[in-house]
Amino acid sequence: MGYLYNTFLHQPLLNVLIFFYNTIAVHDLGIAIIFLTILIRIILFPLFHKGVRHQAVMQRLQPKIKKIQDEHKHDKEKQVTATMDLYREHKVNPFSGIFIMFLQLPILIALYRIFANIFKPGFLDALYPFVAKPETINAVSLGLINLQKSNILIVGLAALAQYFQGTIGLPKRGTEPLSQSEKTAKMMVFIGPLITFVIFYRFPAAVSLYWAASSAFSVIQQIIVNKSLENEQLGRDNQKNN
Repeated sequence: MGYLYNTFLHQPLLNVLIFFYNTIAVHDLGIAIIFLTILIRIILFPLFHKGVRHQAVMQRLQPKIKKIQDEHKHDKEKQVTATMDLYREHKVNPFSGIFIMFLQLPILIALYRIFANIFKPGFLDALYPFVAKPETINAVSLGLINLQKSNILIVGLAALAQYFQGTIGLPKRGTEPLSQSEKTAKMMVFIGPLITFVIFYRFPAAVSLYWAASSAFSVIQQIIVNKSLENEQLGRDNQKNN
């Protein structure tokens, strides 16, 4: 397992990072991290897009799910069957969000190991022969941010981006009361960024910068998904009117 992890995740990420550092990032590790983040999100875009879309659709289905729960509150089997039929009708998977979360975990672990050890002697010996080994790695990005140490500003930006994504991910609601699931989702808009701040405050700024850039990418992705769902709803409304 360790061999597979190093061969297919840790070593490729390290080499791409150093390649960016040597070329388009003009020897700025912070810029190289941002380029690496963008590359990772582009490669995984279909999976992330599907996960974000499913979460958005799930949020919009909450009133219908609550109605099913009320109609079959004395028959759990019918309640589960009707809910799963609703998911199939709208082609969503309630477990997609968990899958995306676990998908990010090994990537985050690999990046943490890279950023925590990249300044140590001998760590860059794992570079491929065609990737030039820099004499030194400058830990200071843009002449301001020491990527080896925690940076409260970067952590704050990561938490803010996560909060903004959560806010725009919530569906517009009328005056009807929120279901328990909707209350939980609304609460997580605040709890998620708080957890991010607490966890990443202790991490090197290099790790926090990756998470901040990834969260910013997620905001853009959420806007795209919201626009797509609005267009689909508009199309369905037009069909009904015709």
